[in-house]
Amino acid sequence: MSSRRLAVPPGRAGRLWLQRRLAVARRGADLLDRKLQVLRRELDHRRGWEASAAAEWQRCQADADSWLLRAALLGGERAVRLAAADTFAEVTISYAATMGVRYPADAACTTPLPAGADGPALTAAREAHRAALAAAVRHAAAAEALRVLEAETLATRYRLRAIRDRWIPRLEQALGEVTFAIEELERADAARLRLAATSGTSARTVT
Repeated sequence: MSSRRLAVPPGRAGRLWLQRRLAVARRGADLLDRKLQVLRRELDHRRGWEASAAAEWQRCQADADSWLLRAALLGGERAVRLAAADTFAEVTISYAATMGVRYPADAACTTPLPAGADGPALTAAREAHRAALAAAVRHAAAAEALRVLEAETLATRYRLRAIRDRWIPRLEQALGEVTFAIEELERADAARLRLAATSGTSARTVT
């Protein structure tokens, strides 16, 4: 990696150009590192939420399946179909943001109430399915939040690695090359001045 590949301006202007970009790269790496730490903490929290929501969904689903079977055995499948509501459930999702990353923070589900009265088994089955639907919605939100945060954490880690492992070393190497070249020119100029001064003194002595 040479300074020419970076299109560095010549001389001291090039050194200043590289110093500024190196400072920006280091600040960027620091910011990405802080972002990564915050995302990791939030990711740990959301993993716990997703695991809890998944367990609740499985429990509610099993309960709903059990009550549906009882209702079908007691009243028949036709009674179960007739007890179904003719409206849709409504889902409300709230969002949160961490370090500029937006993801679902929670979700709630509102289900319609039955128009008429049902038997105890159908009522219990409906309530169990209402709870299972709400748990499924919460789990879907938790799973999506986890997916978004995992993707952003991975992308941030890749960006940080690219800056720290490739871009900063490249700038540092180019800065070292430019600094060395400037110092060589300064030494050569100093040597020429000393030689010129020595030659001038000798000439005056001879005269």
